[in-house]
Amino acid sequence: MAVRGSSLRLLVLIQLVSMAAMEMSGPFWPLQIQALLGPAQAQYTALLSALVYAGPMLAAMLLTPLWGRLGDSTGHKPMILRALLALALCQGLAAITLDPWLLVAIRTLQGALAGFIAAAQAYALACCASGGRGLVLARLQSATAVGSLVGPVLGGWLMDVSGFAALCVGAALICLLCGLLSLGLPADRPESRPSRPQTPSKLPSGWLAGILAIIVLVQAAKMMPQSFYALYVAEVLHAPGWLIGASYAASAVTLALSAPLWGRLFDRWKPAQTLRVVEGVAWLCALTLALTALASGWLGFIASRLLWGLWQGALLPVAYALIANRVATNQQGFALGLGNSAAKAGALLGTLLGALGMQLAGLAYSFWLVALTYALAALGIRLIRSRALAPEVLVCPLTPEQKEL
Repeated sequence: MAVRGSSLRLLVLIQLVSMAAMEMSGPFWPLQIQALLGPAQAQYTALLSALVYAGPMLAAMLLTPLWGRLGDSTGHKPMILRALLALALCQGLAAITLDPWLLVAIRTLQGALAGFIAAAQAYALACCASGGRGLVLARLQSATAVGSLVGPVLGGWLMDVSGFAALCVGAALICLLCGLLSLGLPADRPESRPSRPQTPSKLPSGWLAGILAIIVLVQAAKMMPQSFYALYVAEVLHAPGWLIGASYAASAVTLALSAPLWGRLFDRWKPAQTLRVVEGVAWLCALTLALTALASGWLGFIASRLLWGLWQGALLPVAYALIANRVATNQQGFALGLGNSAAKAGALLGTLLGALGMQLAGLAYSFWLVALTYALAALGIRLIRSRALAPEVLVCPLTPEQKEL
């Protein structure tokens, strides 16, 4: 398979646009659930509003590694196309269903069939051979962040103008367009992938389990504020509605800008040195969330959100790069699938912990629990480092094509 910067740029574009399409409907599922239930079944609104988010995350957590293993044997380009078509199908079905329980089932099916992010990561690594993995994965993470920022804005506009059905139809058409664009990606047949004879064929289970645990903790800390964020800004900071959206988006902006810079740095370091820096970043996240908890005005609060986004670019993408640098080429889809499953598990855990923490500790102390979770993640990284589980694998420098990306 020819390594071309243009192919990687196309993949980043597909990731950005498809993630924006998926996030278009993200905030509005509970509203559609409520509308479909009507007053007669209003008692099910809370339950179905939770399931409409938890269902796809659970399904993706269980099945993404299996799609990754299939991609390892057949190529990851077919998995990208399959995931995009599945997303388009499920969004189209969501547009026409009038049963709220069926809507939850469609969302769960979407999580089971998708696995796009892991497939895109594995395909990108097949493109970039043995160098620049951190930068490439960070670019994809930036694309996801930008898509997550643009999607809800576009979705909100469509919701106001045309309603939920048109929103889902628009998302389905965008996914179909991304599927057509993905046909322009070069094939990554297993026999054409670069060989890495120095890499063991057996998954490094102990070390990999440690990295997966870090991903769970980091993602749990990241997702904890989801349960209480809007309430906190409105009730504790007494901020207007527009500020809720602006402050929420602030971290996505700095994440998108910082992730490629972090990736470029980490590509030049050994894994042990990388883990040392990542541990420091986790401690900085804990400190930053403490500042968020102490902020009494919206200027200080937004400043802490911007700083938090800056650190985010050095966590999840780097963990994925560490996995990719350790496993054999023919196992990267499966290993990255495990990484994405760990991220889904962390998201579920964080959402539950955030809601539980708000209930037990009170809204005013919720961000202190997020800071504590980051501190636990930093201690987990320290434990891995102290047990010398991180392999000393040199990372190759960037190729000219990767520098163009």
